Amino acid sequence: MGVLASRIFQHWYGTAEVREIFSDRNTVQQWLNVEAALARAEAEVGVIPQRAAEAIAAKADASLIPLDALRDEYITVGYPILPLLKVWQRHLGEEAAGWVHWGATTQDITDTAMVLQLRQALNTLEPSLRALIGALKTMARQHRQTVTAARTHGQQAVPTTFGWKVAMWIAELRRHVERLAELKPRLLVGQLGGAAGTLASLGEKGRAVQEGMMKQLGLGVTPVPWHSARDSFSAFAAWMAMVGSTLEKMAHEVEMLQKTEVAELEESFEPGKGASSTMPQKRNPATSEAIIALGHLLRAQVPAVMASMTQEHERDWWAIHVEWKSLSEMCLMLSAALAMTDRLMGGLRVNADKMRENLQRSRGLVMAEAVMMCLSSRMGRMKAHDLLYRVSAKAFEEDRALAEVLKEEPEVGAYLTAAQIDHVLDPLTYLGQALSAVDRVLEEP
Repeated sequence: MGVLASRIFQHWYGTAEVREIFSDRNTVQQWLNVEAALARAEAEVGVIPQRAAEAIAAKADASLIPLDALRDEYITVGYPILPLLKVWQRHLGEEAAGWVHWGATTQDITDTAMVLQLRQALNTLEPSLRALIGALKTMARQHRQTVTAARTHGQQAVPTTFGWKVAMWIAELRRHVERLAELKPRLLVGQLGGAAGTLASLGEKGRAVQEGMMKQLGLGVTPVPWHSARDSFSAFAAWMAMVGSTLEKMAHEVEMLQKTEVAELEESFEPGKGASSTMPQKRNPATSEAIIALGHLLRAQVPAVMASMTQEHERDWWAIHVEWKSLSEMCLMLSAALAMTDRLMGGLRVNADKMRENLQRSRGLVMAEAVMMCLSSRMGRMKAHDLLYRVSAKAFEEDRALAEVLKEEPEVGAYLTAAQIDHVLDPLTYLGQALSAVDRVLEEP
C-alpha cells in the first residue's frame, strides 16, 4: 500500500483535497469528460451525429463505471481506455457506442485527462502558496527590526533582522509564483493526435475538432500533438521540486534555530507534540522534519519524470506509467508540504530576547567587519583588514571582548575614541539595507 495511501501516515504525505483529485473515481471522470468534449467538438463540425454526441455527453458519469470491472479489463489489455469503452458502452445506446472515441487514441484521452487533473491540483496548490506568502508578509512586518545574527558557513557573520530572513523566503516563493504563471500556458494544453499524431482519422477536419475539443475543456492547443514531447510535464515536476526545496530550506532553518543551544525559534507547542518515547523533556521539531523529508522526496521524483522525455519515435507507453505515478505523488506531497509549512509559520515562536543574547555570544566579534569598514576610510581597506584580523584573533584566543582589545590597540586608538568604538560595535548601527529590503518586499503585491 505504501505511506501515501496509509490511513496512519497519509496526512503527512498529502491533503485530502489533492488525494481526491487523483482518486480512481476522479481519474475515470476526467477520461469521460475528455471523451464527451471530443464528441461535442466532432458534432459541431459534422464528423459525428449531434444526437450521438449528446448521448455520449449525457452518460459521461464515472458513477456508471464499475471500477472492479474496469480493473479486470485493464489487467488483460494493459491500457486503460479500451477497457473503459468496453465497460462504458453498456450504458450508451447502440448509435452512441458506434461513434464514441472517434478518431482518437488512448494517449489522447489519458494525456488530456492528466492535464485536467494537474489543473485541479494547481487550483489548490497555487492558492496555498499565495496564502503562505501572505502569512510570511505578516511575520516579516512584525519582525522587521528584530535584530539577529546572520550566519555564513554555520558561523555568526554580521547582524541582520529576522524580518530580513523572512523577506528572503517571500521573494523566493514569489519567484515560484512567477515561474508557474510562465509554465501554465505550456502545461495546460490538451492532446488530440490520433494513432501517430497526424489526425489522419479525422481528415481535413482534424484541426477543427482539436481546437473545438480544447475549447470545451478550457485548455490550450499546441501546433503539433505532443505524444512523445513530455517537456512540459518535466518542467512542472521541476517546479514542484523547487517549491518543495524552498519549503525544506525554511523548515531546516527552524530546525537549526530551535536547537537547545540556539533557541531562537520554536515550533508551536501543544501537549504531546514532538514528544519522545524515552526523553520526557523533549519538544522535537516534528513538523519541520516532515517538511524536510518531503523536500527530499519531491526532488527524488524529478529524474524519473525527466526520463519520460526520451520516448521512442512518435509514441511510447512506458513513460505514461512513470508520469502517472510521479506527478500525482508530487502533487500530493507538495500539498502536504505547503499545508504543514503554513501551520509551522503560523504558529512559529520567535524568541527575540534569545536572538539578542546570541548576538552577544561572540563578545563583539560579530561586529568586526563594521570596525574594519570604519577604519578602512582612514587607513585603507587591506591595512584595516589585517589589523582587525589580528585584533579579532587575540580577542578570540584570550576569550576577551572585542571592545576591550580594540581599546588597548594603539593603531585603533589613533583613529577612534573609546566612545566611538562602543558606537561602532552596536549591532543596530550595522544593519545596512536590511530594513529597506524588508520594506521593498512588503510593498510588492
